[in-house]
Amino acid sequence: MTSSSDDRTPDERAHDGDGEANLARPDDHVDSQAPASVDDSVTSPKLGFVGWLRWFWRQLTSMRTALFLLLLLAIAAVPGSLVPQRSSDPNGVTQYFRDNPHLAPFLDKLQAFDVYSSAWFSAIYLLLFISLIGCVIPRTKHHLEALRAKPPRTPARLSRLDVHTERTANADADAAIEAARSQLKSAGYRVALFESRGEKSVSAERGYLRETGNLIFHSALVGMLITVGFGSGWGFTGQRVLVEGQTFVNTLSAYDSFNPGRFFSPDALDPYSLTLDDMSVTYEQKNAKAFGQPIDYLASVSVSHQGQKPTKQRIKVNEPLRTGGTDIYLLGNGYAPTITVKDPSGKVVFTDSIPFLPQDPQLTSIGIVKVPDGLAKQIGMIGLFYPTQGAKQPPFFSSYPDLEYPVLTMQVFEGDLGIDKGTPTSVYTLNTDTMTEIAGGKAASKALELMPGQTQQLPNGLGSVTFENASPTASTDDYSQSVSRFASLDFHHDPTQGWVALFAALILGGLIVSLFIPRRRIWVKVRADEGRDGALIIEYAGLARGEDPGLKAAVTAVADRHAAGLGASAPPAAEKPVPEKNSEA
Repeated sequence: MTSSSDDRTPDERAHDGDGEANLARPDDHVDSQAPASVDDSVTSPKLGFVGWLRWFWRQLTSMRTALFLLLLLAIAAVPGSLVPQRSSDPNGVTQYFRDNPHLAPFLDKLQAFDVYSSAWFSAIYLLLFISLIGCVIPRTKHHLEALRAKPPRTPARLSRLDVHTERTANADADAAIEAARSQLKSAGYRVALFESRGEKSVSAERGYLRETGNLIFHSALVGMLITVGFGSGWGFTGQRVLVEGQTFVNTLSAYDSFNPGRFFSPDALDPYSLTLDDMSVTYEQKNAKAFGQPIDYLASVSVSHQGQKPTKQRIKVNEPLRTGGTDIYLLGNGYAPTITVKDPSGKVVFTDSIPFLPQDPQLTSIGIVKVPDGLAKQIGMIGLFYPTQGAKQPPFFSSYPDLEYPVLTMQVFEGDLGIDKGTPTSVYTLNTDTMTEIAGGKAASKALELMPGQTQQLPNGLGSVTFENASPTASTDDYSQSVSRFASLDFHHDPTQGWVALFAALILGGLIVSLFIPRRRIWVKVRADEGRDGALIIEYAGLARGEDPGLKAAVTAVADRHAAGLGASAPPAAEKPVPEKNSEA
């Protein structure tokens, strides 16, 4: 039974049963008094303005942040493929506003139609640029210091490393170490000799090229960002549709559409001219399952530079023409029927080869003809062209993309074309809201139906329309050259094109080197065998810096070759199994 109070003296309390001293506490022990209140919170020093800047810089220049910004940049580029961009498709932006009158203004406030020049995209781009530079510079400095440093000292207990094996041999210790040093050095390792407690060893490492490749990859990525920025600032892109026989002169006004960089100057245009001599297409005619499919496109052109004779060149798909500092690509092609309009007296008031835009694989094409002057009223015509008409009665369709039986049908409208008001309009659209249909559709007169060389009268005595034959000397049964073709050409000028190719190659090369070259360390240590006089125990061990599935095979190969050169007299000791994770010595 115990008492709630103890009135014994300290000496009495120090002895408890059987006369043994209770040494749980010394006699002079005094219990400490608990503080009135305990504050477990940690008070950190205030960073201040400079401290916060340093913290922000370290966060920004971490590799984790760089990868996040790279992913964010890819996500930020997605809207540029979902909605048309003013820099590449201004007509598409205008059409988007017409189709989405409520959504388009909101997207415009978010700069969705100018994604790649928007403030938020530029901010991500610049932060990524700064982050990569902040990552690369310190790592480069550290890498250069590591290249000049000696390999690390040999660990005291090699048996603790991931890969370890032993061999025994009767040989001189100095000779064994020198043989190991020569072998490893010839294999591309950086080596250093160490001696500790009478044990001699060789420390070797290789794979610094892995980090070199990593730095080249990131440095080239920074270079790519810089060159792309310069290229977009001083380059330009332009488009032009050329009909066979037409000539393009490299001036600003000659382009159908032109998208200059921010720092582009018209004086940078190299003067030259380009004439489309022929636009030919080859179609499949032997394979019934692919009959009519295009096989090849070829634009034959004549290029003339100032003070030089014209030269014959060609442009094919994926084979652009390089001239005048620009790359000229073949984007598309189609038919351009030549249409002539005459007034009732027979005077020509309009004649031109009009590009008709293809609508299906059989090249059923649509085109617009506008005649603002010369007739009693302004007229507009919507034409459908069928290279090979496949039906005798409407609705017509084209059964083959080449010129076998070409037919042109035209709906005719009279009224105000909207040109006199000065409002810009597209040559590929016709606004019929203020016009009256006089041929085709619900009009009293049928739509005009013409074949090459034929003429029909316009309703209401307005005049006549002729579908000109591009090859009037050909027979009436041969329509292969009866209609001219057009080619849609894209002109691209990038002053940094060579630098982009160089940095792209460096990025690929650096990535391959950083992925496939292992970083590893190997040690060879020699010590005397206490059980056998004059015998040596030679330890071989390796450690990988990162993933290296070939480390065990590499250490075993070094051990076998080294031991064979020394004339090993004993079989190798059991090798230590490789654990799942690497350990540091």
